[in-house]
Amino acid sequence: MSSTITRNDVEEFLYREAAMLDRWQLDEWLALFTDDAVYHVPTIGTAPDVGPENTLFYVADDRVRLRERVVRLKKKGAHVEWPRSRTRHMVTNVLIDERDENELQVSAAFAVHRFKNTAADVYVGSYRYRLAIVGGALRIREKRSMLDMDALRPHGRVSILL
Repeated sequence: MSSTITRNDVEEFLYREAAMLDRWQLDEWLALFTDDAVYHVPTIGTAPDVGPENTLFYVADDRVRLRERVVRLKKKGAHVEWPRSRTRHMVTNVLIDERDENELQVSAAFAVHRFKNTAADVYVGSYRYRLAIVGGALRIREKRSMLDMDALRPHGRVSILL
């Protein structure tokens, strides 16, 4: 099954994911994840293969926590994101690194531009995905957003979905 999935299919999937985030279609974005999915944003300088059980992560969500994050971000009570930021997710250099019958390992580069309260911030890094093939469609089993910046200044935090 995975042999029929092309890099073009993967790019289209990642571009649509980015568009959902930019349009604040968080429920639709969440539906892209499998029930056993994880979403990780390691701290700057963390080795790529280190897990959240061994070190501090900015975000280490399983599917349940990811759903809670989406619900929280959609509320006016999420002061850090109300009014919500405007974002533009740029995805490039998409590669299928490995594939087997039911899963693809994919990497890509990203730049996420965030605009809020007259400030413009840029988050730059690389994505690492494990994409499951479920019923012939791609779904996210794992998404890891690794930041390439030296520090979170002037941002100070990661309050958006990368």
